[in-house]
Amino acid sequence: MADQYDLLVIGAGPGGYVAAIRGAQLGMKVGIIEREHMAGICSNWGCIPTKALLRSAEIYGHMTHAKDYGLTAEKFGVDIDGVVKRSRAIAAQMNNGVQFLMKKNKVDTIWGEAVISKPGEVKVAPTKKAIQQPQVPPPKNALGEGTYKAKHIIIATGARPRVLPGIEPDGDKIWTYFEAMKPTAMPKSLVVMGSGAIGVEFASFYRSMGAEVTIIELLPQIMPVEDAEIAALARKRLEKARHQDSDRCQGGQGRKG
Repeated sequence: MADQYDLLVIGAGPGGYVAAIRGAQLGMKVGIIEREHMAGICSNWGCIPTKALLRSAEIYGHMTHAKDYGLTAEKFGVDIDGVVKRSRAIAAQMNNGVQFLMKKNKVDTIWGEAVISKPGEVKVAPTKKAIQQPQVPPPKNALGEGTYKAKHIIIATGARPRVLPGIEPDGDKIWTYFEAMKPTAMPKSLVVMGSGAIGVEFASFYRSMGAEVTIIELLPQIMPVEDAEIAALARKRLEKARHQDSDRCQGGQGRKG
């Protein structure tokens, strides 16, 4: 017999786990299904670990201008393994924090890949997707594969990298944000395709760490979904840091910012 829930949430990212907690607070029997990372992409491979990388870059930048603060700093450099390790540790804290919140609010965690087999029914099977490493271990008390029924189902499956034809990621020369977040060595140069929040964060991090960075943006301004005044200020800061900002035109030509 299938386990019965008032609410099943597919995806344990920021949208999913908050909905699950709220459902439990309203007296529902709630289960949340996750196949890879509790706390989702944002906490494991997005907003949180990128801020940790940027913080390391900020500290490094201060060290290069120690004299401006009346300080002396000698023989310092970048330990990229240490920078990545710190970022991954902070992501793991977020992951474990969400695991604790599920337990605290009596939300069942169900581990595996979910398929809505029919209205009100979800089948969970072992995850087929290759797991992005490093992975925080699943909760010890997590339920596994099986059939689960629910009066309500929320789909909160989150984000994934967009693959463009002809430039498919290979994990070596062509990266997604997964590879960009855990470099094994600092590249001498790189091109960032897209100047949204994620692209600008990576451009800023790698430039601060010494790489030559070029941003490619199709639209007339960088950070195109942001306020024009904010985007203009960001562009000035990037150019000051010696970024190259290439605005690709319709004819395939670019202009250097």
